[in-house]
Amino acid sequence: MKKRNLVYSTDQGRTCPECEHAIDDCQCNQSSILGDGNVRITLETKGRKGKGVTLVSGLAMTLDEMKQLAKKLKAQCGTGGAVKDNQIEIQGDNREKIKDLLQKQGVSAKISGG
Repeated sequence: MKKRNLVYSTDQGRTCPECEHAIDDCQCNQSSILGDGNVRITLETKGRKGKGVTLVSGLAMTLDEMKQLAKKLKAQCGTGGAVKDNQIEIQGDNREKIKDLLQKQGVSAKISGG
C-alpha cells in the first residue's frame, strides 16, 4: 500500500501535496519565478461586498520577493493586503499610487479594467 500525503490539517488548513506545508507557506515555489513579467494592476470588487481591492498580477518574481514588495506597497498606501494566488492584493482603490511606486522600482506596469 502506498503512503498517502496529508491534504488537509486542522492546524494549517490546506497543505501542499509536494512539501506538506500550508498552501500560503508552500516551499515548492520559493525559488521559482511565478509571473510572466506582464504586470497588470486591476480593481476587483466581486465577492467582497462592494469593497474594492487593487490586484497586482504578472510580477516576474519569486514568492519571497513578492511578499517583500507587498509589504512595501502596503506601507506606502497605508492599507492592509496580502499575497494570494501569485498576486498582490492591496485594500482599496490604489491603482495610480501603486503604478507610480512600481515605476520607481523599475517595474513596467499597466492599469487594466474600467
